[in-house]
Amino acid sequence: MMGLSFRSLLLGACVAIAVPAGAREFRSADIHPTDYPTVEAVRQMGKLLSEASGGEMGVKVYPNGALGNERDTIEQLKIGGLDMMRINVAPLNNVVPETIVPALPFLFRSEEHMHAVLDGPVGDEILAAMEEQGMVGLAFYDSGARSMYTATKPIKSLADIQHMKIRVQQSDLFVAMIEALGANPTPMPFGEVYTALKTGIVDGAENNFPSYESSRQFEAAKYYTLTEHSMAPEVLVFSKVIWDTLEPEEQAKIRKSAKDSVPYMRDLWHQREAKSEEIVKAGGAEILPLEDRQAWADKMQPVYAKFANTPELQSLVQKVQATQ
Repeated sequence: MMGLSFRSLLLGACVAIAVPAGAREFRSADIHPTDYPTVEAVRQMGKLLSEASGGEMGVKVYPNGALGNERDTIEQLKIGGLDMMRINVAPLNNVVPETIVPALPFLFRSEEHMHAVLDGPVGDEILAAMEEQGMVGLAFYDSGARSMYTATKPIKSLADIQHMKIRVQQSDLFVAMIEALGANPTPMPFGEVYTALKTGIVDGAENNFPSYESSRQFEAAKYYTLTEHSMAPEVLVFSKVIWDTLEPEEQAKIRKSAKDSVPYMRDLWHQREAKSEEIVKAGGAEILPLEDRQAWADKMQPVYAKFANTPELQSLVQKVQATQ
């Protein structure tokens, strides 16, 4: 009875693209809710794949972490227990070193620069590096630009952030970034940030507009400065174990469907960001520009030296910086 109940819940959590009986459905995992842009984009990919294959292939998306957290799904994917997943590059950093590069702070000069990098040969090089670890990189999705927000005073320049206590995700890279800027990093789970801002345990935090808005953190920290220090992307990956069982024509259709879903995802993300920005402004948040962003970027040299610490990764950083 308990097994039947769990099965019912799991089926209710998934989003399926209708395909004919006997068709092959690839299971894709995501930790985000069913209406999140990445979930809807993979759903769109499944629709495109079904159309391209004459209904012979499709995708079933399992949102809300129904198949486990991101680290769990990496392991499932590598052994062929899962076909696909959408994942942020951060959990892949210890698995595929090349994914550290797009996660480096202040690496991308703008969203346009990020897209030029990830949609071009550098992005293809990073995706190809995943194959040695049992994963086939298909495409990059956006995850928005993370910026800093504070409770007591606005941050406009490097001088303003000195010695401030800034909450960061539990990541060595983000801790190193805040230290390099002269502030005090305070790693803590996302769910604790609102109270920490309200009570003064931290002076500020950093995240993208949708997270700043949906968590209501804008009520506790009304100064949002557009540092846009991190644009670490999401990535859509396929199990190499499963991939190697497919015909080349099938592989080509999967790759094309994934790439063709990227503009759709980015459009959904921009809509989500714009809506969140409207909400936080209506709630009294101030959106502030950053003075002399290059000065902040220049502080990242020790961070790059620590994390992009091989000739191969340093070469990849140079390729990113040289991309116009």
